[in-house]
Amino acid sequence: MKSGDKAALGTLRMVSAALKNRKIELLRELTDEDALAVIRTGIKQRRDAITQFRDGGRAELAAQEEAEVAVLERYLPAQMPDAELDAIVARVIADSGATGMKDMGGVMKQVLTEVAGRADGSAVSARVKQRLA
Repeated sequence: MKSGDKAALGTLRMVSAALKNRKIELLRELTDEDALAVIRTGIKQRRDAITQFRDGGRAELAAQEEAEVAVLERYLPAQMPDAELDAIVARVIADSGATGMKDMGGVMKQVLTEVAGRADGSAVSARVKQRLA
């Protein structure tokens, strides 16, 4: 509030409300993973909105959503380097014996368990598709 960053203030207020709502839904205190899941959901919703605003010719609203994504990303753990993600994907594919796209679900489940929020799901999906194709 003291910094005068209205975009950050509004975004953090929305996240605070989302965290309180999630706490009420679960009927318990939130864990760190619960809180990170709420933040990731907020980022995903905003990225979807950015796409829709751009398609609708509303660049100013897309820019506002991008600013909110930047604020939320500050509260996520550092993302995994591409090389490390590629190595995990290759190892899981080799260990599971996956040979084609029909095995993608099992590979995705294992990789997402290992990266545990340190990599975006769409990035993981793209890497797994690339390796299995």
